[in-house]
Amino acid sequence: MPRRTPHIALDRLRTPHRFPGFLKAASVCVLIAGLLSPLSQAAAAGAATEATAANDYCGGQCSDILPPGQNGNATLAQILLNQAFGTQPSHAEDQLGPYADLAKGYPALTDAKINSFFNDASFGVPSGQAASTVKPAGRSDVTIVRDKKTGVPHITGTTRYGTEFGAGYAAAEDRLWLMDVFRHVGRGRLTSFAGGAPANQGLEQEFWRSAPYTEAELQAQIDGAAARGGARGQQALADVNAYLDGINAYIDASDSGRYFPGEYVLTGHKDSITNAGTIEHFRTTDLVALASVVGALFGSGGGGEVNNALSLLAAQSKYGVEEGTRVWESFRERNDPEAVLTLHDGKSYPYAVKPDNPQGTALPDAGSVTQEPLVYDRTGSAATAAAKSASASAAQSALSSARRGMSNALVVSGRHTASGHPVAVFGPQTGYFAPQLLMLQEIQGPGLSARGASFAGLSMYVELGRGQDYSWSATTSGQDIIDTYAVELCQDDHHYLYRGTCTAMEKVQQTNSWKPTVADGTAAGSYTMRAWRTEYGPVEYRATVGGKKVAYTTLRSSFLHEADSIIGFQMLNDPDFVKGPEDFQRAAQHINYTFNWFYADSRHTAYYNSGDNPVRANGVDAEFPVWARPAYEWRDWDAATNTADYTPPSAHPNSVDQDYYISWNNKQALDYTAAPWGEGSVHRGDLLEDRVRKLVAAGGVTRTSLVKAMADAALADLRGEDVLPGLLKVINSSPVTDPTAAAAVGRLQTWLTAGARRTETSAGSKKYADADAIRILDAWWPLLVRAEFEPGLGSGLYTAFTANLPVDESPSAGHGPTGSHAGSSFQYGWWSYVDKDIRAVLGEPVQGPLARKFCGGGDLGACRDALISTLKQAAGTPAARVYPGDDQCSAGDQWCADSIVQRALGGIKHGRIGWQNRPTYQQVVEYGGHR
Repeated sequence: MPRRTPHIALDRLRTPHRFPGFLKAASVCVLIAGLLSPLSQAAAAGAATEATAANDYCGGQCSDILPPGQNGNATLAQILLNQAFGTQPSHAEDQLGPYADLAKGYPALTDAKINSFFNDASFGVPSGQAASTVKPAGRSDVTIVRDKKTGVPHITGTTRYGTEFGAGYAAAEDRLWLMDVFRHVGRGRLTSFAGGAPANQGLEQEFWRSAPYTEAELQAQIDGAAARGGARGQQALADVNAYLDGINAYIDASDSGRYFPGEYVLTGHKDSITNAGTIEHFRTTDLVALASVVGALFGSGGGGEVNNALSLLAAQSKYGVEEGTRVWESFRERNDPEAVLTLHDGKSYPYAVKPDNPQGTALPDAGSVTQEPLVYDRTGSAATAAAKSASASAAQSALSSARRGMSNALVVSGRHTASGHPVAVFGPQTGYFAPQLLMLQEIQGPGLSARGASFAGLSMYVELGRGQDYSWSATTSGQDIIDTYAVELCQDDHHYLYRGTCTAMEKVQQTNSWKPTVADGTAAGSYTMRAWRTEYGPVEYRATVGGKKVAYTTLRSSFLHEADSIIGFQMLNDPDFVKGPEDFQRAAQHINYTFNWFYADSRHTAYYNSGDNPVRANGVDAEFPVWARPAYEWRDWDAATNTADYTPPSAHPNSVDQDYYISWNNKQALDYTAAPWGEGSVHRGDLLEDRVRKLVAAGGVTRTSLVKAMADAALADLRGEDVLPGLLKVINSSPVTDPTAAAAVGRLQTWLTAGARRTETSAGSKKYADADAIRILDAWWPLLVRAEFEPGLGSGLYTAFTANLPVDESPSAGHGPTGSHAGSSFQYGWWSYVDKDIRAVLGEPVQGPLARKFCGGGDLGACRDALISTLKQAAGTPAARVYPGDDQCSAGDQWCADSIVQRALGGIKHGRIGWQNRPTYQQVVEYGGHR
């Protein structure tokens, strides 16, 4: 059988990758036989012993889950077995079933059953439950014990160096291939590493555009973070170096033992017969490249000022400047009075508030905006990439789904719980991947005591999890730390005015090339990525403003500071630092990414919104591009270091012991206005708010009841629960005489009465109860939104607004911002606009209404006619058109269209699970004691 080097799964990010058909079963068996010997040697760990639990005050009431499984590495033999027969490596998929089963099992949940759907997250490994014990590289100062149930590493060190060495070694054991992939993504070098498929090209371009760093800049970031952090900074640098030593020790051991991840063979980096080839050691700059990807995905809110400007111009063109601006502002919902808030105590946190008299705004001339090209000099297969843009978009949306994911938090104060201790159910959404972007670990050593999840390759500390007597978690907050500047061009297109001097832009470029791959038909190719950088950040668009040629640049406060957050995470892992909610908040203040942080111990709950929020010049409107002139720069901004004045901790939304907190990427607090579009009267945060508020009002909240509230919200259709009642009220304002419409209304009403959930008829049926009502709403929503708004807005403005905020993000909506099979749903959509408009047409009170009534031009009868007409159209749309099918599902298969796929980032694939709108990693905690 000839050896081939297929592209790895990164070119199929939307679906599990299927390696080529040349892997016939008989040949697979022959090849596996020759590989099992080194594999068996790798598995032969030392005699299993039990890890000793550190001080653990959770009393067995801490649980967590992270699908699909802890083991994200697979040898070539294991990959071939998986591809040929569907077998799974040990602990590769064992958390997927319990995670999926909660959707069916939550109605009967009890405290005793919680760990049927979650894992015990107590410190240590119970007696008799240790599967293996390893002293990595023969070190005497660290031990890695893996438990039988999940294979999670429990790392215990007697020295700080040894502890971090063990963390690095364990990370490489579980995620080496993924870590390697993402250090290349962060550098924009994925194609040269994993092949030049269009999806790989799109992925590396997306991240390199926002962070086109040189190697010197990557090194300077870790050096700068260490220097600025004082003693903690120096300790962080030492921890990083020890962690890297552990990673590299595993690389060497797996290379000599020939049990390294099989993807290295399948991408031509290693030879399965001779073992020729090299797996490169990791360096500190690799970790900064990894951090830049994580920061771009989860912690960089804001931007979009050019698109905002384009939709404002469209509104002004349609209605005139004054009325168009009023219409635009009503759709922007900067500070909507009906928005669900995480902090509901009435306290105001003004940030990026609309100025009374905006200064320095630099709106483009109509029709002048063009995006700055990134790619040049395509050859070979790269030359055809434009024809495959849909595939590239698939790759980008796959990881973007993580950014647009459904991280959520439900935290209840002990004043309202049955035990008198706080209860929390919370976790981040990092998308569904195989292997998962996060990994679990317990780390115990000098100055370190924590268990939980960390991003692969950044697990020198637990990033989300628990300490000895407290737990913490995060959701993406999305507040605006990115601004767009209009730099005036001078001399030519690559010189600009910087504080009065004509200055050359810096050209940063790199050329990526790849070899031919017979397996997927991709020929050899290459292209060059080129970014033009200014003191105000990379150039993203070109335009004219008032006839002057400008370049629009993007400046974010975390640019050149991807490593700065390391100090905050170090503090969160330090039992001598975090002893209460105020300490937790001080640790979170050192994290410069935009996150909502939540905390619970046995006595207190707390919240803090992190991020380096720049202090903008007076009069600057953060929603739009501004002139690149000193008067409009961030206060005390230093271009050389990209530092500025940032809003003080007291100005960030924060709280201790509020009665309860909920977050589902919703608005944080009153007047905290620098948020994404769509934070109005209906937001998926309402699904949590309504349920938790009722629990708190009743009192006696338990872990079980809070998990039930989360799980119930995870199956709810936001449109059905919060918008459909108003739509049916309009339709039923007169008798429905049309039989098709009447039947559809009846089905929708029945489903609504049952709770408007997307649930199976029975466990494992893979068919929805009320399936026809769900089909009707899925078909109806985009039709009714267009019919409601496009006649009044006009097609141009309607299109511009949908570029700011997509109309729909239902579970099956492959056309939405998240993509198909991603789980995350109902974050982005016109739910609030429809709700406000329908209530206005009905004559009901609306706070913060849209500037005009749109449905039927404001006439109830005409609105009703539009809704009935589109409802009839939807009712007649067959399932095969609503759910058109893809390489996962047959056309018309509703359950499959909604289903979640673990998108392959390596050679192992997993089965689909039913839809849940739920965090990827999730904790359920209730502490009974405190130090």
